[in-house]
Amino acid sequence: MNNLNDPPRWNIQPDPRGRGAGAGDGNQWNYALLVPMLGLAAFRWIWTKESQREIQKVKAQYDKDVSIIKNEMEAKYKETLTERRRAAALLELELEKERHRVTGYKQALVSQSQNLMEERKKLQQEREKLEEEKQKLVKSGAAGAVLHQALERENNWYHRATATLKELEGLLMERQNAYCSLIQPKDQRLEMEKNMLLKVVKEPISAELDLESDLKDIFKRDKYCADLLNMDKKKNGSLMWVYLKYWQLQVTVQKHKRAEEAILGGKIQSQTK
Repeated sequence: MNNLNDPPRWNIQPDPRGRGAGAGDGNQWNYALLVPMLGLAAFRWIWTKESQREIQKVKAQYDKDVSIIKNEMEAKYKETLTERRRAAALLELELEKERHRVTGYKQALVSQSQNLMEERKKLQQEREKLEEEKQKLVKSGAAGAVLHQALERENNWYHRATATLKELEGLLMERQNAYCSLIQPKDQRLEMEKNMLLKVVKEPISAELDLESDLKDIFKRDKYCADLLNMDKKKNGSLMWVYLKYWQLQVTVQKHKRAEEAILGGKIQSQTK
């Protein structure tokens, strides 16, 4: 074999002296170094192959895990998207129902308001007619005195009825304010409505004006509220104000009817004799 840089006793060369007692031991040392080097090379080769195999195995497992996670996330995303679309559809349906309900309330309120306005117009016409009759009676002398006395006799009833309506107006404003409030409990408003109904039942004018039935109609239909920043209680409510004007007009008409009945019944004549 060729010597590289001719290092002494490194290359494997045949021993010219053989293996006698005085022979040199260069070949034994050469083989002794070669065996560990070959073993190290073989170990390195085996370790490299095993490492590559483990790396491929880990990489394959990683790709598998990533694929599983990706599929699970896509499935959850699709499920979540489906649920949200379903929820959005349900909300849209509920919103449409509320729109129809509000439209129905508005139409009912408009119809009720128109009916009340017509009643108010009729009562106004009747009041004007009674006023004309009153003026005729006043101009007739003695008959005018009788009418004046009959009206004076009904003033106490009229003032009590007006005071009752004024008190009822304040209670209705408080009730409507509670209905429009975002923080006031619903139970408190229902208690206010219950107390109002109990109050009007005890009032003498309740039967004549049918206050109980009208109040129930207000509680059911009057849902009008001013803007959220409103602090004026008089700006809340719509149907209640129509009813209040209607009741006041009825009280005025009732005053004249009671006076007329007193005159026709002879009660005033008997007192003037």
